[in-house]
Amino acid sequence: MLRLLHTANVRLGARHEDLGDAGAAMRERQHAALRAAVDAAIGERVGAVLVAGDLFDSNTASRRTVERAAAELARLAAAGIRIVLVPGDHDPYTRASVYRSHDLPGLVGGDMLTVLTPAAPWVLLEALGVLVVGPADPARPSPGPFADLTGVAVPPAAWRVGVLHAVPGDGPGNVRETALAASGLDYAALGGEAAASSGRAGTTTWAVPGSPEPVSLRHDGPGTVTLAAFDDRPDGKSVRLESRVVGTARHGVLAVDVSGLASQEDLVARLLAVADPGLVLDVRLTGERPDDLVLDPAAAEDAVRGRFLRARLDDRSRPPLTAGALPPPETVLGAFIRNIEGRIAELEAGAAEPPDEAAELREILRMGRRLLAGEAVAL
Repeated sequence: MLRLLHTANVRLGARHEDLGDAGAAMRERQHAALRAAVDAAIGERVGAVLVAGDLFDSNTASRRTVERAAAELARLAAAGIRIVLVPGDHDPYTRASVYRSHDLPGLVGGDMLTVLTPAAPWVLLEALGVLVVGPADPARPSPGPFADLTGVAVPPAAWRVGVLHAVPGDGPGNVRETALAASGLDYAALGGEAAASSGRAGTTTWAVPGSPEPVSLRHDGPGTVTLAAFDDRPDGKSVRLESRVVGTARHGVLAVDVSGLASQEDLVARLLAVADPGLVLDVRLTGERPDDLVLDPAAAEDAVRGRFLRARLDDRSRPPLTAGALPPPETVLGAFIRNIEGRIAELEAGAAEPPDEAAELREILRMGRRLLAGEAVAL
């Protein structure tokens, strides 16, 4: 049975400026995920590895990054596993392409690695009986995603596989399922910054493997690759897919209702309770914040630095409106509260997401209540 490993969006050399000083660690995790994908391919004894775009984060990838990638891919070549890749939107095949400035096939060794380009859009893996086809025009993946198999002189093969850096959809840069259904392919190896998914369009099975290490960290799960098993049975061809975890970084979201916090230290303790060095955690502070509760999200991030891959706090909490009976309207405090809360009510009426001005007025209300009550307030 023919088996292929399919990956995409590896994005080696990404700067990860949003991760601050954790960026270097994330780059190493990406290299480790590629190593794990290679280990999986060798362990599963696949016939070929398909890279559906964005092996590198940019065409300015350093020579060191390219050499490290080549060293991993050379392990596949040494095991007799062919590699076929297409450039993506981060490492496009332009005059300044990383695939022009560096001889990646030469670094890998022999003819075991093929980069599909507009000038060479297909390769026949004769020993496997597989024809691998790239996009006829990488800059326009939809509606015609693949080389026209009826109009291009290509050799016959038992299996026809397409590799394209796009995901299913009707938007710009996507590939329509109607085009996949009309492609005449047995398998469409797709790629992009999307979570792992798969489906069928006509007789074409397609898959998006996700990233080996989720670069954009928009998805909760760890990085994955896809294993595709091809079977030509008496009742027809079939392609079975299996997702394999190769990454270690994850993304998570934690909502903390500040009304249940006693102090800044209490917030830090909540974060440390879920500490994980492989987790990028987006913390959302919600709810109504008591007047005497002072929180410093930046200080909380610093307090847990090193306990997460990165913890990012987004303070969406807000001071409450005044509880209980209001002071008489003729008093300064009573007039102040009625004026500010009236304006807040106007701004928040019917708003699914209260405007920034309403949030600012709630903060003014909180500070004003404390000042007029004779409390010290740090500005």
